[in-house]
Amino acid sequence: MKRVLLTGVGGFIGANCLKYFIENTDWFIIGIDSFRHKGTYSRINSICGELDSNRSCILQHDLSTPIDSILENQIMNRTINNFGEVNESKLDYIINLASDSAVERSITNPIQCWRNNCDVILNILEFARKVKPDVFWHTSTDEVFGDCPQDYSHKEWDSIIPSNPYAASKAAQEALAMSYWRTFDVPVVMGNIMNCIGIGQDKEKFLPKLISKIVTNQEIEIYIDNEKIGTRNYLQVENHADAIKFCIGQPVLHYSDDINKLSRYNVAGDMELNNLELAQIVANIMCKELKYKLVQSSSIRRGYDKRYSLDDSKLRDLGWRPPVAFIDGIQKIVKWTIDNPLGLI
Repeated sequence: MKRVLLTGVGGFIGANCLKYFIENTDWFIIGIDSFRHKGTYSRINSICGELDSNRSCILQHDLSTPIDSILENQIMNRTINNFGEVNESKLDYIINLASDSAVERSITNPIQCWRNNCDVILNILEFARKVKPDVFWHTSTDEVFGDCPQDYSHKEWDSIIPSNPYAASKAAQEALAMSYWRTFDVPVVMGNIMNCIGIGQDKEKFLPKLISKIVTNQEIEIYIDNEKIGTRNYLQVENHADAIKFCIGQPVLHYSDDINKLSRYNVAGDMELNNLELAQIVANIMCKELKYKLVQSSSIRRGYDKRYSLDDSKLRDLGWRPPVAFIDGIQKIVKWTIDNPLGLI
């Protein structure tokens, strides 16, 4: 049984990954979250149900502060026997999902976003440097590459051109993780993902906001730029979790082996849609009329990226295929969000 530290476990992606890993691996998951940002115990309970103590434990800690010896002992299952000998479990994987991920909040409060996300990655990398896991998975985002031209998809090592403070903080996380891979031989494996969707997502995100407004017959704002509607490539959160499991099972590259770039994978969704097309799909599933208006993005959000797209051919060529189809996933999300008050809070 692998012993795995999963950061940001109370967040939308973290809670869904916890559920997926428990159901599809034999790992023991140590979940960690501050539970004072967007992570909640209620989300974990709603998504995962009652947790089996033989498969997981949940710890509370704000990773913007260092991991102290007490928490380290809990994570490592460290004990001292009657002879003064130290016993501890090996930590096999660290899966880092912890970050403040709200773009609009990063624009209204860039200092808080920057400090939080940079402190989080520093502290978890320092912990990894000390305990030496076999793999340190870091989840990054398509947003570090910035706006993507039509008829192109960003490759893993394209130029980093972030458009907003959140994207810049994620680019900084990448840079520090790469430096720890090279300087301290931390076995970093990095994944750049596209817009994740799934059950239990916060209302500030586009899809749950859509569902909430459609079910209550409210008008939806659809951003446009020069008369063009923004597009996104949506990734089912179960597919994200499955890709993590697949990628950390691949050989890990090390700088000490005379390799100059770490293991890095793009994880994309299987369908690109503009925001109006997604809204129409959701409305059709709900058998409701779609009320919307087109709004110039510059009047709502500075630094708005019209399009994101990642080239995931590297991952696909290795044999990975997403287990959840797009429409099946959307139908599940709509039903769950309507049936669960958490989805509409």
